[in-house]
Amino acid sequence: MAQEHTHNEKVAEQLCGTQNCKVNNHTEKVIKGHNHAHDHGEHDHDHSNMSGNIGMLFLPSSVSFILLIIAILLDNWWPQDWFSGAIRFIWYLIAYGIVGFPVIKDAFVSIRKGDVFSEFLLMTIATVGAFAIKEYPEAVAVMLFYSVGEVFQSMAVSRAKKNIKSLLDQRPDEVTILQNGLPKTIPATKATIGDTIQLKPGEKLGLDGELISDTATFNTAALTGESKPYSKQQGEQVLAGMINLNTVAQVRVTTAYEDSKLSKILELVQNASSQKAPTELFIRKFAKIYTPIVVALALCICLVPAMIVENYVFNQWLYRALIFLVISCPCALVISIPLGYFGGIGAASKNGILFKGSNYLDTLANIQHIVMDKTGTLTEGVFQVQEINFQPEVDKEYMLSIVNAVESQSTHPIATAIQEYAGKVDSTIKLENTEEIPGHGLRSLVEGKEVLVGNFKLLDKYNISYNTNAAKIVYTTLAVAFDKKYVGYITIADTIKEDAANTIQQLNNLGVKTTMLSGDKETVVQHVADQLGIKQAYGNLLPEDKVNQVKVIKALNQKVAFVGDGVNDAPVVALSDVGIAMGGLGSDATIETADVVIQDDKPSKLPLAIRIGKKTKTIVWQNITLAFVVKAAVLILGAGGLATMWEAVFADVGVSLIAILNAIRIQKDFTTKTI
Repeated sequence: MAQEHTHNEKVAEQLCGTQNCKVNNHTEKVIKGHNHAHDHGEHDHDHSNMSGNIGMLFLPSSVSFILLIIAILLDNWWPQDWFSGAIRFIWYLIAYGIVGFPVIKDAFVSIRKGDVFSEFLLMTIATVGAFAIKEYPEAVAVMLFYSVGEVFQSMAVSRAKKNIKSLLDQRPDEVTILQNGLPKTIPATKATIGDTIQLKPGEKLGLDGELISDTATFNTAALTGESKPYSKQQGEQVLAGMINLNTVAQVRVTTAYEDSKLSKILELVQNASSQKAPTELFIRKFAKIYTPIVVALALCICLVPAMIVENYVFNQWLYRALIFLVISCPCALVISIPLGYFGGIGAASKNGILFKGSNYLDTLANIQHIVMDKTGTLTEGVFQVQEINFQPEVDKEYMLSIVNAVESQSTHPIATAIQEYAGKVDSTIKLENTEEIPGHGLRSLVEGKEVLVGNFKLLDKYNISYNTNAAKIVYTTLAVAFDKKYVGYITIADTIKEDAANTIQQLNNLGVKTTMLSGDKETVVQHVADQLGIKQAYGNLLPEDKVNQVKVIKALNQKVAFVGDGVNDAPVVALSDVGIAMGGLGSDATIETADVVIQDDKPSKLPLAIRIGKKTKTIVWQNITLAFVVKAAVLILGAGGLATMWEAVFADVGVSLIAILNAIRIQKDFTTKTI
């Protein structure tokens, strides 16, 4: 377990590292294992171990608060002769130092690293200035409330990251392998391809592999978000993160630790925040310009009145300038906006939707048109042979064995249907020069004779005449030709996913248009479209035809998302504004090429992803509006001497807390499953 903890810490550090975090050593001293990270550009907070330590987090603030309350009582309601002069100053200084020292230290660290106008410097100048004019209680109050706000902010960030970091616990660091028939526990990273893992009931698989045991049942929640058990048979693929549910199972390792699908998912999630949304990028640039301008304005507020005001009192105008500085801290913007997007990514991942960056949350929120592939997206992609219609003179069994051998060279679901119907591939059939012709099918040579297996367009391409009216066949059709002669066809049927129709209805309710594009025959495509209520559907399309159809939609100035397998439709994915892959378990390339991955193949996750994107965008703009309105109002009041340091604290820390509490609402709104 110690080793697993160490690994998780490393991954957590990597997650923090993708956001350029800087560690605040003060908070690490407060609680071991509790990382408090600051960056003025990113302002990231990482709390790896929050539970059971809340009291320790608030200890410095609590001590400072008690000292401050006692001092205010001694100043105003219970005056004592001894509480004056140096004693009073030292008392307030201690109360200030407990919460203020970490901020002052961070200010110097930021300056040393070239970030001069950080929030830490603003707080330091304002509170030291307050001490200089003997406004001790207000100086302590500013740092105290700032400190409390930081803890609450950190707790909020921790909650937002919890959904994502829970993935880290899904991959064990140790596995039990069999050596000479005896079990031996080794680090998962040391396991090699070909090793046999022994998996007890309740244990998680550490690497991808092939099931050796006759049968086993697994919980796949780590990969799909669904806790529904899945039964696997001997020879089937099982993946890292799956939990063995019943008997002891044996798995042969087929993939290195770092190449497992779960590793790729973890890498995707860890790097998600590196892809910034335009709003985030704008705020970061804005803060770097805004802060030095505010410092200059504060100096003007303090010094310019000396030249134009008759009864100029330096302390009075310095106080106003200090209030102006406290109000000006861009914390609410710099913290709450990235947190809003991170909350959206976390809420999506909890529901089995992986975003590669917050920029895709923004884009998906504005999507006007979703273009979908048919097979595997709206249909199950599990085909079954319905009818074999070969010419009377054809040896049906021999020709079916040839078709089975040719289709075994393809990864298309149709090939699986043929194999399930025809049985094991005949090893005596020798194939030569097999090639896949995109959008058509397969071509091969058997004993020097040409075999064509695909759609009727493939037969047209090679000038093979046939006496079948393909347009009248409703099901997916596999046309066959052998030795330049038409053999016949095989019909194959697919089933529509149970949530597909409801998905289309939800998308319509969201005002999103839908179009279905497929390489399947036109009759099948129209049949499926009619059942789902899709008005625009096109069949018999080659990959380049799909690209042209998407170009037509984009020419109407519509934001377009494409949903497919992320591999065969790579050109369309690249052309669309957001590429969405169905089936994160089906292909490694899916995770690598798509912008968004739907892990459990459910099309109903599409409207959910759009709603998460819209909610995230709404919350982000609510926070921006709140911060600007409140700060602008209090800045004007402060410059005119109508606001005190207490109002300044609210405009800074108070608004930050409100914005952050607003940002984490998205976690509650979309809490349905936990990965």
